[in-house]
Amino acid sequence: MMRRYRWSGLAVAAAIMLPFLLSKFQTFQATQIMVYAIAILGLNLLTGYNGQISLGHGAFYAIGAYVTAILMDQAGAPYWAAIPVAAIICFGVGFLFGFPARRLGGHYLALATFALALAVPQLLKWRMIEHWTGGVQGVFLDKPGAPFGLPLNSDHWLYYLVLAHVVLLFWCAANLLRGRIGRAIRAIRDQPVAAETAGIDIARTKAIVFGVSATYTGIAGALSALVIQFVAPDSFPFFLSIYLVVGLVVGGASSLWGAFLGAGFITMVPNIAAEISKGATGLIYAVAMIALMYWLPQGISGGVQRLFVCVSRRRRTAHPSGEG
Repeated sequence: MMRRYRWSGLAVAAAIMLPFLLSKFQTFQATQIMVYAIAILGLNLLTGYNGQISLGHGAFYAIGAYVTAILMDQAGAPYWAAIPVAAIICFGVGFLFGFPARRLGGHYLALATFALALAVPQLLKWRMIEHWTGGVQGVFLDKPGAPFGLPLNSDHWLYYLVLAHVVLLFWCAANLLRGRIGRAIRAIRDQPVAAETAGIDIARTKAIVFGVSATYTGIAGALSALVIQFVAPDSFPFFLSIYLVVGLVVGGASSLWGAFLGAGFITMVPNIAAEISKGATGLIYAVAMIALMYWLPQGISGGVQRLFVCVSRRRRTAHPSGEG
């Protein structure tokens, strides 16, 4: 445990220093990676740890972004107040959707969330709410500056704002999964019959996990609206939900830090593929995914863990008495 805290502290310290070593565009990319990591972590809580398949988390991403944009644009709310409101609304929407969906499983739940991902972008274009959502034109936002006279430009401040949310949300997820609730979540995934026999309210737990997962993804959407300074229905297509699933699988399901690896993959690999060949970007991206799934079926984090296990076994074999 102390070793884990030590590595986590070093990672946070390195992240604090990172923007001063990067260009403006690279800082933006690093910020976007952290935003996607939060969204993938939310999906991981639902799919990786609880076993509920979702193809619609892009909808919660859009809801969080639009709630933040509407509050800032229409109500004049500060961004620091809009983000918690977006989180609360996303939890409510996720819980209400997850409660009836608790009876669904496997591909049935996937289809239900797929419908949600298709419906939300169209709903945002509806004429009855166009006054708030901006319709197809979307909503433009001002980039927030550093408060209290801090000597940081807007890009650095947004980076640290997102980093603070990353640290808080990952800490909350780690503590949630280590406790009794976390054991109940995994029990429902692995042995639902035994979990119900042990007294776990499966329906209620699934609905709560759905709400918490939607909260994480909604916060990511709210932060993305601040980083990009623009929201529009076409910014949240169905493929956004697929990208989050790709990040989850590539990074490694049931792995907290795998969310960063998956976020880095869906952010950087398309750019690298475009630099290699603009005419074959999709092909290169697909080949990279197939290669990773072939060589690392448990994701990048699973491959790294297996590597550490192999190294530890070799050390024990080389020094059976514990010497050296």
